[in-house]
Amino acid sequence: MSLNDINNLSHAKWNYKYHIVFAPRYRRKVFYKEKRAASNNPRAAGRPYYTFTRYARNRGLCPHRKNPRFYWGGAFAFSWLKPQKDISMEERKMKNMKKLVALLLAMCIATSLVGCGSQKSETSDNLGEVSSANPVSDDQAAADEVSKMIDAIYVQERNENTDEQCEAAKAAWDALTDAQKELVSGEFADPDYFGRDTGDASKDDPRNGDEIGENELLVVSFGTSFNDSRVADIKSIEDALQEAYPDWSVRRAFTAQIIINHVQARDGEKIDNVQQALDRAVENGVKNLVIQPTHLMYGAEYDELAETVESYQDKFESVQIAAPLLGDVGTDATVINEDKKAVAEAVTAEAVKTAGYQTLDEAKADGVAFVFMGHGTSHTAKVSYSQMQAQMEALGYDNVFIGTVEGEPEATACDAVIESIKEAGYKKVILRPLMVVAGDHANNDMAGDDADSWKSMFNASGAFESVDTQIAGLGRLPAIHELYVAHTGAVIDQ
Repeated sequence: MSLNDINNLSHAKWNYKYHIVFAPRYRRKVFYKEKRAASNNPRAAGRPYYTFTRYARNRGLCPHRKNPRFYWGGAFAFSWLKPQKDISMEERKMKNMKKLVALLLAMCIATSLVGCGSQKSETSDNLGEVSSANPVSDDQAAADEVSKMIDAIYVQERNENTDEQCEAAKAAWDALTDAQKELVSGEFADPDYFGRDTGDASKDDPRNGDEIGENELLVVSFGTSFNDSRVADIKSIEDALQEAYPDWSVRRAFTAQIIINHVQARDGEKIDNVQQALDRAVENGVKNLVIQPTHLMYGAEYDELAETVESYQDKFESVQIAAPLLGDVGTDATVINEDKKAVAEAVTAEAVKTAGYQTLDEAKADGVAFVFMGHGTSHTAKVSYSQMQAQMEALGYDNVFIGTVEGEPEATACDAVIESIKEAGYKKVILRPLMVVAGDHANNDMAGDDADSWKSMFNASGAFESVDTQIAGLGRLPAIHELYVAHTGAVIDQ
């Protein structure tokens, strides 16, 4: 419809001001092509498209996305339409009549109050008592203040006030009552930001110490605010690398400032971002720097890391970046390599064991399909997911399917995977993340109770007798540790 259209029904007439479009990640094809182009141009066609995320727990903006105007991982999108100004003469008369009636009613009320002085006084006193003792309003005001403070640190850029903001937000949260905490709700804030139990942060090691010698091995991860997962999936990789290379000091950096701020505010644990870690290495007099990313593939995160490191090349005698977990990307979906084979074998064997089967064939005979859910990406490296599916097929793993939470490539979107499993005739499904860390995506997007989680969508299809989940990252598997150790060794031994 045009911007000037006024819609009619037999019983109603209205003017549009807002047009809300529900666009779940797995149904967002409506925003392809011209609408997607318009989203990046706020003035395009007079109908700018914006999106906002439902990442209100701890994932939020998926910080590796640089364009804040359009976010593909969001659950909703909306367009702004001009309010209609042209109304009929009949409608105008009706509005004027309503104003007149309201005015007359107000005059009547004022007259009655003047004629009953004692009643007015009593009424005013009562209203004052109610107004001065409104616990609901006071509770909401206190909660709103904390919400603003959480939203202020829910950002991807660190600033000179970040440390103070994190400390103040936690102090304000701690001062709330339990009832007030339940009222916390902002653009990204909710009670789970501080209130969700994700494990014991004291078991972690931020690895940000100084005086480390001339050789540093910097392990760079996206990061997670889930404490247990951070220990099991990230710290375990760092520990394995430290054991393998005792002459090198292992240090840590996260690329997601949103996560760094979350962990610092909630748990008091300070983790370096990449720039902080590189500056720290310079200040420590490090001469030889090796960087091992825990990223799954050569994607956007890896590219940004390499770009940042490039600006520090002249600060060290040698700087090298090791390969990510899946190794070289390759040119098409059929390209596989030894790294992908090792990952496929490791995650499948662990999934089968966790499910209580002796072999994959035994699970297959029982009608079980395994789905390994990765993140997904619009980067050209997305072909890696198709290659992992090709690798599963090459290994004869007919009942193993690769999916992606962001639905890229399209064949790995949730609905596409559901259809593939239905066609193959499997009646039982086990979901497990194809991610180094079992963080927010694994806990919420895969195994959460919301309607758009993979578990919920598989159940909603009505095609399966059971849908189970295994929440465990690749980073905790010894076979994965061996791969990272090998990748690091390949550059250290050069």
